[in-house]
Amino acid sequence: MTKSPVRRTRFIDPFQPAEIRRLVKEFGSPLLILDCERVRVQFRKLRKALPGVDLHYALKPMPHPSVVHTVIAEGGFLDLATTGEVQLVERLGVAPERCIHTHPIKREQDILNAMKFGVRTFVADNPDEVRKFARHGASAELLLRVSFRSPGAVCDLSRKFGCDPEDLLALARLAADLGIGVRGLSFHVGSQAMDSAKHVEALHACAKLMAAARREKLGAFDTLDIGGGFPIDYAQPVQDISRFCAPLRTALAKLPQRVRVIAEPGRYIVGPSAIGVASVMGRARREGHWWYYLDDGLYGSYSGQLYDHARYPVEPLRDSAERLPSVLAGPTCDSIDVIAENLMLPELKAGDLIVGRAMGAYTWASASEFNFFPKATVVAVNGKPGDTGSVTAFPL
Repeated sequence: MTKSPVRRTRFIDPFQPAEIRRLVKEFGSPLLILDCERVRVQFRKLRKALPGVDLHYALKPMPHPSVVHTVIAEGGFLDLATTGEVQLVERLGVAPERCIHTHPIKREQDILNAMKFGVRTFVADNPDEVRKFARHGASAELLLRVSFRSPGAVCDLSRKFGCDPEDLLALARLAADLGIGVRGLSFHVGSQAMDSAKHVEALHACAKLMAAARREKLGAFDTLDIGGGFPIDYAQPVQDISRFCAPLRTALAKLPQRVRVIAEPGRYIVGPSAIGVASVMGRARREGHWWYYLDDGLYGSYSGQLYDHARYPVEPLRDSAERLPSVLAGPTCDSIDVIAENLMLPELKAGDLIVGRAMGAYTWASASEFNFFPKATVVAVNGKPGDTGSVTAFPL
């Protein structure tokens, strides 16, 4: 069920305490408050940091209609990885030519579903996957994914996907022998890296591989997908995105002008654009610490602490000069469901609100309803430029 947008005549900053309380009063708890204006800001900052790069928002961290609409309105593109994501953007009326499909391993039906929608560019990283496209001939084209291990990243995606650089030309030759068009290369060096050194290393290596493939006339090789993984602040600050991308801009400037460069930002676009709001259900004094039990936890919006290795800054809306050693626990009957320990918090009571910051990525998307505790309701705010006061709730 979707409530009709509530029209307002002023800009709403939904991260301010008064607005948080008002939204909880209106929509209940737990909430994930998604600010589309902050999505726009993040998108524009990254676009400025990577001029000339087409940004394909990766739906995976927050596959929400409001984010999709906002990115498309900003002139962005989309990165799809599953049939479910294809079906979502099709329902939202997105033009298929603005989408690519980047999952390196797909079922035949996933390929057919994406092609039926109109997607034509896919990613593959091994001979078996390339052979799946032999039957489609000129109807599909490939980006061949190359692996560049990045131990310094919080999430090293090249461990799971991508071919070794020395195997790339053989893979391109196979595609050519099968009559499959190869558009170019892709890589993803991982998420939350401290700097862009691995991006630059991968870019230089791919530029050499693309030149070698063109010399052999193995395909167009005029597109390079540099992946995502651009870092955001959680409990610790990271480099400003312009500074992070500065070495990458220098490396990109050395590519031939014919090469179209695309990126797959996900976390950077949506991570800072949402907060989680949970209510204290009850409390108990245990071993000298207050334990506060919230209506959201590790099985819900804080799932990213398990799956994404993230630590979200948390704070109470109640303030007090006196702070006491405290534990925040989730609502389920599972002992692992503890959000944070050794926090110095004011004494809280049932109904008090706890806010988690930077909770837009890999939170609601990976939440479950374990123990029959419902997922947070997503409240999207500032959904349309020029109509920034609209609020839409999406209890899914």
